[in-house]
Amino acid sequence: TAIAITEQPVSVSVPAGYSFTLRCRAEGRTLLQYQWFCQHQSECCQIPGATNQDLPITAEQTQLYTCRVNDLYRNVVFSDWVKVEVHQCVARGLPPRLWRGEPVIVLNPTEQRVEVGKPLQLQCAAMGVPAPSYQWYRNGNLLEQHKRKKLWIAHAKVSDSGTYLCCASNNHGEHWTRAVDVHVASRGDRQREKDTRLSCIQSVTATGKIALLVGNNCYQHHPNLMAPVKDVFELSHLLEQLGFQVVSLLD
Repeated sequence: TAIAITEQPVSVSVPAGYSFTLRCRAEGRTLLQYQWFCQHQSECCQIPGATNQDLPITAEQTQLYTCRVNDLYRNVVFSDWVKVEVHQCVARGLPPRLWRGEPVIVLNPTEQRVEVGKPLQLQCAAMGVPAPSYQWYRNGNLLEQHKRKKLWIAHAKVSDSGTYLCCASNNHGEHWTRAVDVHVASRGDRQREKDTRLSCIQSVTATGKIALLVGNNCYQHHPNLMAPVKDVFELSHLLEQLGFQVVSLLD
């Protein structure tokens, strides 16, 4: 009770190179001293010279931060740990110079086809100051238990099929991801679907027997994609069934 923190630092989600300030304020009976710490992976260290209430940062990598406050009687308290999430590759989501910290979507979920009983995962990400909170929806209905940027269902059911999207919000506003369709079907249904696709491919007369498939996951100015590896694998299998020699390349 000798020291009370009156303003906690807040987590942020920003592009690499963005400059901002973490703030910590406290009250006590004597003169107070401040010291900031950071943690990257499992290593925590004191930040040299970071002895002010404000900590200026130019974002370089995702790290955790906390501030220690002590008085002349050796009373000590620590602020909340906060996360500075740094997005290294941001294209159209890059904030303009007048950006005030409103949510900006930098990763949209992708369409999923899942077998009944298998895991279902959807993912999105947004920048914001403070860091946005997340809320997922299916077919326009709020999913009360899904409030993180990763939606995870360990054992998907047919009833989990539908159109999903996520809202990222902070005190500056809100921004919605793209809506994506999720199809959950039994093994038999998925096999019939594959057979239908195979029949469509077989109906096309091929003039050669060599197929080159290139799946690009990583782009210089776009968040990493999730689907190309799976798409290349499935298409390779279908083409091999048609007698093609398949060369598959990634990135």
